[in-house]
Amino acid sequence: MANLALTYSDQGRWTEAEELNVQVMKTRKRVLGAEHPSTLISMNNLALTYSDQGRWKEAEELDVQVMETSVRVLGAEHPDTLTNMNNLASMYMNQGRWTEAEELNVQVMETRKRVLGEEHPNTLTSMASLASTYWKQGRWKEAEELDVQVMETRKRVLGEEHPDTLTSMNNLAYTLKGQGEDNAAIVLMESVLQLGRRVFGPQHPHITSSLATLNEWKLENIKMSN
Repeated sequence: MANLALTYSDQGRWTEAEELNVQVMKTRKRVLGAEHPSTLISMNNLALTYSDQGRWKEAEELDVQVMETSVRVLGAEHPDTLTNMNNLASMYMNQGRWTEAEELNVQVMETRKRVLGEEHPNTLTSMASLASTYWKQGRWKEAEELDVQVMETRKRVLGEEHPDTLTSMNNLAYTLKGQGEDNAAIVLMESVLQLGRRVFGPQHPHITSSLATLNEWKLENIKMSN
């Protein structure tokens, strides 16, 4: 039922997704208990359904409840707790509540560095999330420092053609563009496109999106030079 609800969410069928998520959550609460990890997952899924509809207050109430329960039951450094904190940070970001999002992202990143190590995929995901928070605020230099660090580490640990590495390269290209470093952004996006075609194939949505962005940037450059 939870998997079917996720399928509905992916299709934007929010009402059907919400009905199933509520049913799963209530049943798990009754059968497993309110603090069972599976129950918390159900609550998180329902919160995501609310977020997708812009129902921030309902989403926040569930996300905070899940995070606080996870901290109490599993501990502040448990991977599930950190994931729940990350979810709450994402929800704050979607609302433009940058300070709250940044505080949580920093906390998650520092904990994952200490517990998992600086090169763990989850740590790098946290660093990328924090960079995104900076990017949204126009804090380009701080975003760039993190984006470069994540990209270089992923290249070394995962390889240049790993999807996560390509995502990092894409993020850095946007950060460079935001600072007015148009030529560097275009060169990097060209690399993303070249590697991405080899990894995903020429018709993949990621590739068509990157190509559209690259063409737009090049056109802007031509107009500016004229």
